[in-house]
Amino acid sequence: MSHTVLLVQPSKRPEGRTYADYESVNECMEGVCRMYEEHLRRMNPNSPSITYDSCQLFDFVDDLADLSCLVYRADTQTYQPYNKDWIKEKIYVLLRRQAQQAGKQFKWQPWGVRGGLGKQVCTACCSGSFVL
Repeated sequence: MSHTVLLVQPSKRPEGRTYADYESVNECMEGVCRMYEEHLRRMNPNSPSITYDSCQLFDFVDDLADLSCLVYRADTQTYQPYNKDWIKEKIYVLLRRQAQQAGKQFKWQPWGVRGGLGKQVCTACCSGSFVL
């Protein structure tokens, strides 16, 4: 259990910055997933159920102006910063574990680069999908 602070800036506007704190990295990653699910509900208010896959979630993370985590390290009594790529890796581990516990297969396709900008994106959708 490492206290984790999630720093979010949805757009270029600095006044939109916000943060949330969690008792663990896993709780923080679940919070990122909930943030995306809330976004989907706002975008699809009349849909009784919404399905998404992890590639769509990772694209959402990439489209945020900034998203990072500060994770407390007891050994140094400091907070270690982590970027979007680290967050996506941790979300992937969390979703894979949840899929395995539910008896579903969760396959990951390799990361690629979009438009030569060096931005890592999912080049092929994953087999795990999630219903709200």
